[in-house]
Amino acid sequence: MKLSFKGKSAVVTGACGGMGIECVKMLNKAGLKVLMLDIKKPPVNFLTKYKRAEFKKIDVTNFDELKKIINQFYLKNKSIDYLVNTTGVLWFDKDISSTQINFDVWDRVFEINLKSMAYLSKLIIPKMKKNKFGSMVHVSSVDALSGDDKPQDAYGASKAAMIRLSKSLAIQFASYNIRSNIVLPGPIETPMQDRWKKNPKSKKQLSRMIPLQRIGKPKDVANTILFLLSNEGSYITGTEITVDGGLTSRP
Repeated sequence: MKLSFKGKSAVVTGACGGMGIECVKMLNKAGLKVLMLDIKKPPVNFLTKYKRAEFKKIDVTNFDELKKIINQFYLKNKSIDYLVNTTGVLWFDKDISSTQINFDVWDRVFEINLKSMAYLSKLIIPKMKKNKFGSMVHVSSVDALSGDDKPQDAYGASKAAMIRLSKSLAIQFASYNIRSNIVLPGPIETPMQDRWKKNPKSKKQLSRMIPLQRIGKPKDVANTILFLLSNEGSYITGTEITVDGGLTSRP
């Protein structure tokens, strides 16, 4: 099935991470102009190869700067039709049980993972409303669905809140043909999981626990995101899709 897209422009946050950059490649190939937002830069020569993409370095918790950059992109392209929000941090060493966490860390995780989603909705949805069209996909995590005896409580709680916010946005703006959905990845081989390089045994053990017997690739998640964004997903809104190789279905 070849995916089709009604709009002509997209914003991707966390665009230089594993999942984000795969989405940029696919959107560029589909002919869309893409605004890449991230605090880190894309790979060398990436923008030369993917000519419909432009990159702006930004901390997406800086609302004023985010507003300026998004408005410039909108004025140039006359629309923002799609949003892929892959922004997120997982700090294994600092994000611990809520009974022990430093609450400056708690607040910062929520600011990056959740508040940035509210910022993006405030800035982009009014532009989608003008065209009576829009599709958004936000990346949460299977960590939002269960507890953990080795917790990252701020991460899990913020990712769970993203699900609720996405559902609310889907209901609020459905009459404008604006959709909002969530993807919940399981274990995915991204830079966020660099710890596996130091402990490959842990990665192998986890692979054995997954029914499909492998750690996911960024493209596994990007394929789901692009389907939800596309015209082929046009009757799907306010829902979440788990992409975890069957891990959360285990007894």
